[in-house]
Amino acid sequence: MNLVDSLNYTPNKLSFGTSGLRGLLSDMTDLECYINAAGFLKFLKDSGESVGTVYIAGDLRSSTPHIMQVIAQAVVDAGFSYVNCGYIPTPAVAYYAGLQDQPCIMVTGSHIPDDRNGIKFYKSSGEVLKADEDAIHASVDAVREAIYGEDAGRFGTDGSLAELLELDTIDPAAEQAYIARYTDYFLPSSLENTEIVMYQHSAVGRDLIPQILRQLGATVHEAARSDKFIPIDTENVKPTDEVLFKELAHEYPNCFAIVSTDGDSDRPFVIDETGTFHRGDVLGYVVAEYLESEGVAFPISVNDSVVQALESRDVSYQYTKIGSPHVIVAMQQLADTYKNVCGWEVNGGFLVGEDYMTDGRELKALPTRDALLPIICALLDAKAKNKKLSELFAGLPKRYTQAGLIDNFPNETSAKIKEVLAADDENARSIIAQCFSSEFGFGSSVRTINSLDGIRIAFQDGQVAHIRPSGNAPQLRIYSNADTQE
Repeated sequence: MNLVDSLNYTPNKLSFGTSGLRGLLSDMTDLECYINAAGFLKFLKDSGESVGTVYIAGDLRSSTPHIMQVIAQAVVDAGFSYVNCGYIPTPAVAYYAGLQDQPCIMVTGSHIPDDRNGIKFYKSSGEVLKADEDAIHASVDAVREAIYGEDAGRFGTDGSLAELLELDTIDPAAEQAYIARYTDYFLPSSLENTEIVMYQHSAVGRDLIPQILRQLGATVHEAARSDKFIPIDTENVKPTDEVLFKELAHEYPNCFAIVSTDGDSDRPFVIDETGTFHRGDVLGYVVAEYLESEGVAFPISVNDSVVQALESRDVSYQYTKIGSPHVIVAMQQLADTYKNVCGWEVNGGFLVGEDYMTDGRELKALPTRDALLPIICALLDAKAKNKKLSELFAGLPKRYTQAGLIDNFPNETSAKIKEVLAADDENARSIIAQCFSSEFGFGSSVRTINSLDGIRIAFQDGQVAHIRPSGNAPQLRIYSNADTQE
């Protein structure tokens, strides 16, 4: 009997979203994770990459250590060696692997709940881009066909590996290189006389980030550490999160800022001394200004106050689809014309497309989402301007944003909504008029409908509603811009 016929369940294939693979743990069997990792490695071989070592890391969710073992087994079976970088931020393992000119694999579900997980693949040159996905899919399909046709035995009827290697001892080199990226570029006294609260929860960078901030001179208070995974999302800050931020600000009345990240520490939380969270799209502008960037890229879902601010400074910008792979491609295009090119996402993950030099100190490029650089830059910018963090953000154009999501929303329903509204015909505008009615504060007609990524509806009075299905989860997100927070 071949393997696929011996299984006591029907496998569900994992699929790519805006960044990597994600799925329910019930679907992320050893078999499925192994097939996808082996397929990625086949893609690297077939595309001519010189692969000797694959760097592996993971986040702190409960399922991660086991999936890392499965990934390591796939690497060894493919004829490569691996290095166990341990439980460190996604940008940390990506940065170190890039320095070694080797690929890496990060096991993380980012901000999604603990009953799910994911896998992010990096080539030696950096993130897997959208242009790579067809070839990766083909490689995964080829591996799947070969493994499904094997005799039963290597995998159990539940898809578990019969034999699984123990991970090698953690090599701290990747973590150390990530620390050095910041401590070598920023001055050791740059954050002196600031008190920072690190909301630790279950973020994989919860110990690493305070260590770096202390080396830059800050006094850091660690708060709200959790042994249970907390799926906190920078694009869906909930009322309970906002209450906690206010409580921390009250508990630490002398704090300059409260900072945190999502689960794999590639999305930042920057919260001012009043306990107010500042969204990643606005944070990105502050960082780009601090770094004196001449060209920037970001998704179309960004708060339009960012565009107003950039235009006032005559900085060139480029809209992209949502997802770091799209931002990276736009950054590459901008780098042909502009200096200090960077990019960011609405979730706050910040990308640096080239090396930055300041007084002989080098900040090397990291063209993948990073949470730590925007945290540090925002703090330094406020400190240099002798402003409170709240005052720094108050100086931006007054356009307000709210974002949220509906979880467990069927992907096929999302696709139908997008299809119908993207037509921008009489039917689409009639539906919009019914849903975005005066009852909900919409007093004007539709000006434009943009379908670059999701459906971004601009109304005549300046209000914006942007509906977008998640690329790799059964979720429907909505972003909004208006002249008042209400």
